[in-house]
Amino acid sequence: MTITFEPGSHSRADRPTHVTYDELQRAYDHFNERLFGNGLPACLITLQREKRTCGYFSAQRWASMDGRTTDEIAMNPAYFAVTPIVETMQTLVHEMVHLWQYHFGKPGRGRYHNGEWANKMEAIGLMPSSTGKPGGARTGDHMADYAIEGGPFLAACEELLTQSFQISWYDRFPAADHIAHGLASQAAQLSNSAAAALPIQISSSLASMVRGASTAIGQVSGEETTTGPQPAPPAAANRSNRVKYSCSGCGVNVWGKPGLNVVCGDCKVPFEV
Repeated sequence: MTITFEPGSHSRADRPTHVTYDELQRAYDHFNERLFGNGLPACLITLQREKRTCGYFSAQRWASMDGRTTDEIAMNPAYFAVTPIVETMQTLVHEMVHLWQYHFGKPGRGRYHNGEWANKMEAIGLMPSSTGKPGGARTGDHMADYAIEGGPFLAACEELLTQSFQISWYDRFPAADHIAHGLASQAAQLSNSAAAALPIQISSSLASMVRGASTAIGQVSGEETTTGPQPAPPAAANRSNRVKYSCSGCGVNVWGKPGLNVVCGDCKVPFEV
């Protein structure tokens, strides 16, 4: 579909920038009211295609000409089409907890998600997990989460989605790892079933435009799909004899041969592959 712009004739639907950021701001305001008592300050929401991350928070990232500053919450649009909308909202709220902690708590050093952050996540209905599934660590440098059944987040999300909320514009070229993330996500089953479905399942028009959509839909339904656009092939396996080991405490990395038993001298914890 081609959109033709004529001077002076722009309707709201003809302005993708306005529509996209208005939707994200609406979601932010809704969760701020329902989960944070309207206590969070305003921030600047951006779209960033950072590799291997659904979103991030950056404190006081932006400055105005009159000397004011504001925080940034970035969302990765490459996941939008191939991830259930409830997962996209989880990413937004996950970063809102970082914003809350920056202003009202004590953030961990660097990228570390500490106990205070984990407790706040649980309080609003998101269980922090290093694996994104039950049983994962509650704290660490690289953290995911899953929705707690019957918790405040799911209630707030369901309320938002029953108010005709939607994301209108989607990145057409998700990478293979974005599709894999969407297929593996533990989407909560809300009464609004559209929340747990991939957007490409809901809209056939969107599916016809998104690379890899037919493959993703086929895997969700358990059917083999060989027609339509295919995702990029996975990266070649690392065939070197070096393995990266990381400390879950301080985040320092070392490289060595497979099978090493490495312990951090500062944190006194084993390194993880």
